[in-house]
Amino acid sequence: MRATNPRPRWNPYLSGIALGVVLFATFFVSGHGLGVTGATTSVTAVSVAAVVPHAFGPHDYLAAYARAGLNSWIVWEVVGVVIGALAGSLIGRRFGAQIDGPPQVRSFGRLGLAVLGGAASGFGARMAMGCTSGMGLSGSAPLAAAGFLFLIGFFAAGVAFGAVFKPLWQRKSLS
Repeated sequence: MRATNPRPRWNPYLSGIALGVVLFATFFVSGHGLGVTGATTSVTAVSVAAVVPHAFGPHDYLAAYARAGLNSWIVWEVVGVVIGALAGSLIGRRFGAQIDGPPQVRSFGRLGLAVLGGAASGFGARMAMGCTSGMGLSGSAPLAAAGFLFLIGFFAAGVAFGAVFKPLWQRKSLS
């Protein structure tokens, strides 16, 4: 189910400038940068605490997230991102369901690769104490060394995984 007659995509340079303006405005208005994984950590901690109320000790990492609940700036930011993405896809006439991925892999395998990539990215984000937007954008914007080190590692990992999975993206010749 693909959208018909989609609008042209934004110019990537203008998109980068717009992202920079949004990041600056976010720092200026809220005192925080952009991020996502803090919201998923909050949802995980609150969910676990709801099912197993005494799962965390008083000083456990997730206990602070469970006590804080879901009414935090980062959870609301992610809700706004979801609403904005939905609105953008509808306005751009690009809303639709499809399973993208390497042409050498069937849909089920593509979903498996997506889960594997998402799990690796999520694990890396928690280990780095921030995701690409939180650590990369919001960390490097104030010229923090950790932000730049994260971006170097993120791109290096992307190049390595790209090299490993490149054969899956090459179409078979008809000869």
